[in-house]
Amino acid sequence: MMKIKFFFLVTLIAINYISQAQTKEFKKVSVADLNEKFYSKDSSAAAVVLFRIGSVDYHFNSGIYTTTTVKTRIKIYKNEGLKQADQVISYYSGSNSSLLSLNNSYTYNLVDGAIEKTKLQAEGKFNERINKYWSKKKFTMPNVKVGSIIEFEYELRQEGVATPPKWDFQLRIPVAYSEYTTTVPEFFNFKKNQRGLIFPKLTEELVTNNVNFSSNKSVYILENAPAIVEEPFVSSLANYTSSISYELASVNIPPIYSGGHYQNFTNSWESITKRVFKATDFQDELVKTKYFEADVNNVIKGLTSNKDKVNAIFDYVKSKVKWNEVYAIGCDQGVKEAYEKGIGNSAEINLMLISMLRYADIATSPVLMSTRDNGIVFFPSLMNLNHVIAVVEADNQLLFLDATNPNSSPGLLPINDLNYSGRLMRKEGNVSYDVDLTPKTISRELNNLSVVIDEQGIIQGKLRKHYTDYLALKKRDELMNINQEEYLQSLENEFNSAEISEYNYENAKDLEKPAIQSFAFTAKNEVEIINDKMYLSPLLFLSKTKNPFQQETRTCPIDFGFPFEYKYNINIEIPEQYKVESTPAPVTLVTGDNVGTFKYLISTNENKIQAQLTLNVSSPILPEDYYEIIKDFYQKVIDKEAEKIVLTKI
Repeated sequence: MMKIKFFFLVTLIAINYISQAQTKEFKKVSVADLNEKFYSKDSSAAAVVLFRIGSVDYHFNSGIYTTTTVKTRIKIYKNEGLKQADQVISYYSGSNSSLLSLNNSYTYNLVDGAIEKTKLQAEGKFNERINKYWSKKKFTMPNVKVGSIIEFEYELRQEGVATPPKWDFQLRIPVAYSEYTTTVPEFFNFKKNQRGLIFPKLTEELVTNNVNFSSNKSVYILENAPAIVEEPFVSSLANYTSSISYELASVNIPPIYSGGHYQNFTNSWESITKRVFKATDFQDELVKTKYFEADVNNVIKGLTSNKDKVNAIFDYVKSKVKWNEVYAIGCDQGVKEAYEKGIGNSAEINLMLISMLRYADIATSPVLMSTRDNGIVFFPSLMNLNHVIAVVEADNQLLFLDATNPNSSPGLLPINDLNYSGRLMRKEGNVSYDVDLTPKTISRELNNLSVVIDEQGIIQGKLRKHYTDYLALKKRDELMNINQEEYLQSLENEFNSAEISEYNYENAKDLEKPAIQSFAFTAKNEVEIINDKMYLSPLLFLSKTKNPFQQETRTCPIDFGFPFEYKYNINIEIPEQYKVESTPAPVTLVTGDNVGTFKYLISTNENKIQAQLTLNVSSPILPEDYYEIIKDFYQKVIDKEAEKIVLTKI
């Protein structure tokens, strides 16, 4: 959120200007409300937002300030809805210039036919400073149980002219009524970014008061909004959630106020680039070098190739400064302080990386972007960017680097960075342009499985798994801080209670090599014996059993993140007392446009069975109208993997 103060508005101090949103009237909580057992629009809902009403107003009374007020009422229907008692409000706090106050917050219950009202006390509220720009207010509503109604109201007061906060009309639970009103003085022009697949009703009007300027009033209302449901392989639900956000585009003060003033902010990427390089927490931090020069000289000593220098500096930054899990495009404490303390936000780490690479005479530029969980940027917008990474430019190739993840490597960005594109920024000429962040290399998982079956159907086997590129990154992230004993227990549960031994994990930190897992196992639940026959799936516990695509229809594009291939080489030795009666027939499945392919080959030789399976998805992003095709493709793969080898006793 951007907050602007203008000296030329001092003449307005004497003006008292407050606009009120025309909100829908809601009655007090009633016995009938508390007796309600389910939400009529969605009987499966664990809870529902009965109403959520917000308004943003600008005040010119003894100084300039902005207020945002929000009132929410939620009904709890099921145990799963009890988590609604825990609420978090994130807000732009600037340089301690914002104050969020929580008021009129109660839990309502029905006790012996009468309404019991429990007030939220001070001990249930907690403040948390995220960084110098953002803060959180956390609170837990008291005495919440199934059937309760909770109601809370807060006011955010910010000095100066603040940008209206982003408003979500849809949440993870249904919303019966959502209303958002902004009343903006005509001096300020905000660009509005509306997202989602359903749209609120908008009413706009020019309102005048007993002052000598008007305001643009916008009222957004959405009723009976369904819950946002998590779908597999979605980059960010924020892209498809009905919402409205604002960004200051221009200021136009009439000449009668201290001679007037006009300023344009975000009409183009060129103007955004100019603003970025004027920002002291970006450009000034980017050019600092003295704090690291001696160390970097030592890091690259004796290295002659740029590739070796890039790798050495990248590894050094990852080991020197830990990411504090805060995304930013500007520094909080500064690069020197982050370097000395060994911890910093994403801008501090990657601006430091860019500066070091430039110091080593390697052409490197910053790339501003929005992460997957932050959503897609649809138009030039500084407000919607939340992260900065580095790009090395050589031989008409772009090599992206992000040192926030210890498991990433040059050209292999953290998975949350894979959000279509970023914006490469050049100070010279205030030039910027889109760069594609979508991986082109196929990430692979190779499974080598060898098993021996005895006459009781007990299997002794060994499995070796190789992971490359993004599948290796995901595996390294998964195993980085996990307790091995707990992990092996989870594997045994996942693998149908197989007993795992001789576990080994290779190349955990050697990022240039595949990540490798291997182990021996004993499986007692993979073979079904009926009379004189044995039945088993060639993949054993590795076979897929559930289609990840369960919805009837799809509202979001399918985003796998990166192209991938899973390959299985399987060798099975059957008991001498048995022979192969039948095996699944070989098959090749191909989707339209060769987006997905599945190959299944199986052969026998005396008491040996060999199987090879390959699943490949070459396009990481598919439109939603491809949903039925990919859903059907996955189901056919699952059905095929479930087919059995049949052994009969000799």
